[in-house]
Amino acid sequence: MAISNSLQAVKNRIAAACVAARRAPDAVRLLVVSKTFPAAAVRQAFGAGARAFGENYVQEGLAKIGELNDRRREIEWHLIGPLQSNKTRPVAEAFDWVQSVDRLKIAERLSEQRPDGLAPLNVCLQVNISGEASKSGLLPGDVPALARQVAALPRLKLRGLMAIPEPGPEAAAQHQAMAALFDALRADGLDVDTLSLGMSADLEQAIAAGSTMVRVGTAVFGAR
Repeated sequence: MAISNSLQAVKNRIAAACVAARRAPDAVRLLVVSKTFPAAAVRQAFGAGARAFGENYVQEGLAKIGELNDRRREIEWHLIGPLQSNKTRPVAEAFDWVQSVDRLKIAERLSEQRPDGLAPLNVCLQVNISGEASKSGLLPGDVPALARQVAALPRLKLRGLMAIPEPGPEAAAQHQAMAALFDALRADGLDVDTLSLGMSADLEQAIAAGSTMVRVGTAVFGAR
């Protein structure tokens, strides 16, 4: 299936899920996950209407940002993979969002290294909601304190939370737990608006729980 057709099919799934959850059709944004796919595929998706792209690996993401520099003002680039402290500078200088902040040191470095001439770097805290040892992210109980610390840093804008629930029977409960964490931040007075939750296989379930951004790659580009 052509990328344009796949992209439209994903948008249709999102719209249908919003209707089923009694949410506005524009309540959920689509982040197209382009990791491992070439810049040419990103350009095709851009031509079909996609404007936000997610990369897992810093060097691969930087290379694509460079290759699509002619569209830089129109594309929003998100880092969604783990970030090591020795790679924060190029990320702070090149990306629009970092969704994988899970410790204060990373946030402080991004804040210090974000150029003054750019808009604040949008960040989400990554939560290991499934408790899997193989996954990055902070424990749910550590979210409130880190959120307040990150929200106070200059040149950053705390947007919300991101998680990768474990596929299977526990996924629904993990989606709900993430929504509760997000609501608690808002109740605590933090100006957050993004719950990045749901991928190709579980986007309907995530939207039902309250996700505001789904991260979809396979359903757009095909199997890796």
